[in-house]
Amino acid sequence: MTDATLRIGFAGPHVSFQDAGRRGHKRFGVPASGPMDRLSHAAANAALGNAVGTTCLEISMGGLMVECSAGALSIAVAGGKFALDHAGAKFSGWRVLTLQPGDRLTIRPGAWGSWAYLAVAGDIVAPRWLGHTATHSISGFGGGAITTGQQIRVTNAERREDREGDIAQPGFVPPRGQARVVMGPQDQHFQPQAVQDFQTSRFQLSDAYDRMGVRLNGPRLGLKDVLSIPSEPILRGSLQVAGDGVATALLADHQTSGGYPKIATVIAPDLDQMTQLRARDDIRFEAITPDQAVTIARQYAQQRATYLHSIAIPRGSLLQRLMRENLVSGVISVDDTAQG
Repeated sequence: MTDATLRIGFAGPHVSFQDAGRRGHKRFGVPASGPMDRLSHAAANAALGNAVGTTCLEISMGGLMVECSAGALSIAVAGGKFALDHAGAKFSGWRVLTLQPGDRLTIRPGAWGSWAYLAVAGDIVAPRWLGHTATHSISGFGGGAITTGQQIRVTNAERREDREGDIAQPGFVPPRGQARVVMGPQDQHFQPQAVQDFQTSRFQLSDAYDRMGVRLNGPRLGLKDVLSIPSEPILRGSLQVAGDGVATALLADHQTSGGYPKIATVIAPDLDQMTQLRARDDIRFEAITPDQAVTIARQYAQQRATYLHSIAIPRGSLLQRLMRENLVSGVISVDDTAQG
């Protein structure tokens, strides 16, 4: 193992360092932050054999160009369907590959998806805040935003050729255009028609979209008797509605408390797919009971663990892979050879 250096040739907006998140500090007003798409972040790490919470580069639709300027190391990219260009070879995301000194890797948005993750075989050197590199985009606390011209040092860098190739994508995730929700906790403060419209209408993500949240275009969700409530803790996935009747979905960098009524909360298993939607993409909400939400969450946790375990298994060396493959179209027996 040795050190490697990655030079950022170009970084779009909202590209940052993210580990699994800064939990346990919300009572002090500190958001957890962490990846927008938690499953893809974990998948990029698992495919390299890293712990699933290891620091990655979170890449927005602005894209990223990185050059290996010293050392050599393997990297993994997962999330959405981003387009990769590695030293002239083109791939469609979800891949493990090795960067040699002088190699360039360009990551651009492809057919769908808003966020991708670049994990490395090694330890990214980045600032920590309260023990985590997860970047809070508003304050910049944590590892921080990644900028053009930046040099990123990776200690204990490794080449892991036994993991190179495509990463199997999860087949258990829900469709991107729908999200299951548990109604409330303040749905009683909305007009009956607003509750019905929320459950039956199509919404569209607006251009007001960042790591803190996204405003949704759709029917006006009129309040019945209040414009605000006493400030209380709020969760990632909460759908809060201000006095203008517009719903906002709270995401990774959401504030820890607020006084706007919340008509519903997106369940965690569906939230990653929702964050991969782009501005002007459609979404519908399906109301389920709290008991159903618990059952779905338990099933999802089991499926997630099984999936991450499966992609963490090394593929083997080139020789081992060749030994596993049938490289001829037919089988010739000893008897057939003798008769020939």
